Amino acid sequence: MEDALLHTITENVLNVLDRLSEKSPGFQLREFGTVKSVGEGFARVDGLPNAGMDELVIFEGGEPGLIYNLDEHEVGVILLDEEKNIEAGDEVYRTHSVLSVPVDEQMLGRVLDPLGRSLDGKKPLPSSERYPVERPAPPIMHRISVEVPLQTGIKIIDALFPIGRGQRELILGDRQTGKTAIAVDTIINQSDKNVICIYCAIGKQKASIARVIADLRKFNAMDYSIVVSASSEDPVGLQFIAPYAATSMGEYFMERGHDVLIVYDDLTWHARAYRELALLLRRPPGREAYPGDIFYIHSRLLERSTRLKPEYGGGSLTALPIIETQAQNISAFIPTNLISITDGQLYLSQELFRKDILPAVDAGKSVSRVGSAAQLPSYRSVTKKLRLSYAQFEELESFSRFSSRLDEETQATIDRGRRIREVLKQPQFEPLSAEEQIIILLAETNGLLDGIPPADIEDAEKRILMKVRENSGLIKKIDWHRSLEEEDKEKLLELAESALNTESEKRCND
Repeated sequence: MEDALLHTITENVLNVLDRLSEKSPGFQLREFGTVKSVGEGFARVDGLPNAGMDELVIFEGGEPGLIYNLDEHEVGVILLDEEKNIEAGDEVYRTHSVLSVPVDEQMLGRVLDPLGRSLDGKKPLPSSERYPVERPAPPIMHRISVEVPLQTGIKIIDALFPIGRGQRELILGDRQTGKTAIAVDTIINQSDKNVICIYCAIGKQKASIARVIADLRKFNAMDYSIVVSASSEDPVGLQFIAPYAATSMGEYFMERGHDVLIVYDDLTWHARAYRELALLLRRPPGREAYPGDIFYIHSRLLERSTRLKPEYGGGSLTALPIIETQAQNISAFIPTNLISITDGQLYLSQELFRKDILPAVDAGKSVSRVGSAAQLPSYRSVTKKLRLSYAQFEELESFSRFSSRLDEETQATIDRGRRIREVLKQPQFEPLSAEEQIIILLAETNGLLDGIPPADIEDAEKRILMKVRENSGLIKKIDWHRSLEEEDKEKLLELAESALNTESEKRCND
């Protein structure tokens, strides 16, 4: 009897509210809940019976939140803004929409937070078009194989571990081994490649992010770049959604036919932010206290990087996720997860970094699973024997420490390997074009540098580059998208030889 009476009263109230909303267009019903407790980046909310997962909610003071737990008697909300203005008893309103970010051509050159809000003091982005932060990855049938190279401008990467547009190449190593430097150099090298770049900083110090932005501005790379910043001082919820928001921004350009490069710096802090949220939301911990779905949060992020067929936009999204290892342990939980998700990895060795061999890429532990399929044919014709020679050298060098007597052939292999190592060294902020790299590697593989001591290789390389830039007409005549003809190889070798001979003549005259 009581239930029937309550049902009748509820129906009558709803009918009155419906008639009122029809007569008053400005009248709107809102479902709201009440904050039970708040702290550590999340809030527990009573009410919101019809709320859904990943729905955006707004607190009484205007602060946004993301529903991430649906319990029997309460809702767990991740805070996306400072919690200092939120108190127990405040009302929380549903928005009936998922979390989204504004997308527009005007994002280029901007520094934004993961919600698309301006951090550079410029005017806010227009919100006419918005993309959900969480979007499904493109279906397999919409994708095409990765064949177009993404030139990093770094010799050891472009020669031994080429990256293609649409690939996911992991950069990992201990702290302070040059991981971010490789990513920044790659962004700088896209100045004339028609590639839009997104740098997503997750959990990094503001000083480090400011340094990256300053470097990008110094080399005019901000003109085609977007920086999405969620620093260590930002709420942990912002750090968690940052890579997804940055990827949605990249997908906006990809679906319009653009090639996009996105750098996640770094996903170690992203995993830690998610672990913190999961533990606070009382989700069961697993290995190393990470929740059981830690693999899924990264796989669903990186699966969105691909190259689309022309009928679906024809663009590409290339991902360079960065993670930090502890004591060179690449078999830890998060590194092994990401190695299995990505299409290869660049491992930066602390030992090489200490020896001032930069970039400190360990050729033995690095790999590109796309490989030569995403390399210029002219590159392949020069570098096909280089990796084998370098790998043999590294193996022999480690064994040569235990023996003072080496046969002539072994000693020659080690000497040649040391010259290759010197050739593959490269300072930061000095990316080279594919043509310049090919000529230097051609000179090395054909023995033009054999008589030069390793300490003088850098000077010899500079002289070759100077000669190449003086003869730009010859360089433009060569079709670099085909395997080098013998005639072209001879012309390039003559050019390199003349540069080296001119310098040796100067020394003799002195």
